[in-house]
Amino acid sequence: MFRIVRKEALQPAVTLYEIEAPLIAKKAQPGQFIILRVDENGERIPITIHDYDIEKGTVTIIVQTIGATTAKLAMLNQGDCLQDFVGPLGKATETEGRKKVAVVGGGVGCAIAYPVLKKFHDDGAEVHAIIGFRSKELLILEEEFRAASDVLVVCTDDGSYGRKGLVTEALKELIDAGNKYDEVFAIGPMVMMKFVSKTTEPYGIPTTVSMSPIMIDGTGMCGGCRLSVGGETKFACVDGPDFDGHKVDWNIAVKRNQMYSEFEKHKYEETCNLLKKEAQ
Repeated sequence: MFRIVRKEALQPAVTLYEIEAPLIAKKAQPGQFIILRVDENGERIPITIHDYDIEKGTVTIIVQTIGATTAKLAMLNQGDCLQDFVGPLGKATETEGRKKVAVVGGGVGCAIAYPVLKKFHDDGAEVHAIIGFRSKELLILEEEFRAASDVLVVCTDDGSYGRKGLVTEALKELIDAGNKYDEVFAIGPMVMMKFVSKTTEPYGIPTTVSMSPIMIDGTGMCGGCRLSVGGETKFACVDGPDFDGHKVDWNIAVKRNQMYSEFEKHKYEETCNLLKKEAQ
């Protein structure tokens, strides 16, 4: 069992969990993920590692309450335990050798972008960060990004904070201003990553995206996380989660990611109703 040693609400639907998992903390690297189960009857869900502390033996994840399992997770408190917490899985993000990079994060994807950005920063790269949210109320980790970035641009869809507009617009402006990036790293909604890749492609800037398709076992056995990359079938759990954004077949990826949306919506509503009855 894996104990929750800290639980902190970052926004109404976004929560930080620090989990006691010393063996995972010893091996974890930016870009890798874990798979958790809330209880013995629960589904397995992949969550990218936000942070890890070898001395404390803890791993930190940031989770948006959006589906049935994350709703059940949100009901747990500090001191409660998870049934399973497996990892680290996937390949770590490659950060060495870059002199100047741009890191683009969207929404809760910023929780994943931050450790990668910090690793770029710690490896000596000049780091430009662009983070986007629907509104100021959904903003997370601004100070952390600011501390590890040479340039930080905050975007909101409604203009309630930072600059109004899309992260792709801000990225294009930075490129057109003469910034020569060795790499652009993007993580967020799949549509956002697609258009970040489309933005950088005409400039020939290498662009890495962190993919989070449907995943079950995390070992490459089930094939649920398969992607088409450069015309070849890849599995996000073992070949990724990082891939060349210019080679990902985005039409297939988006379509597969939406396959179970109606089922997920139904399951979420069912779980919320059940939790309400148990609380009465």
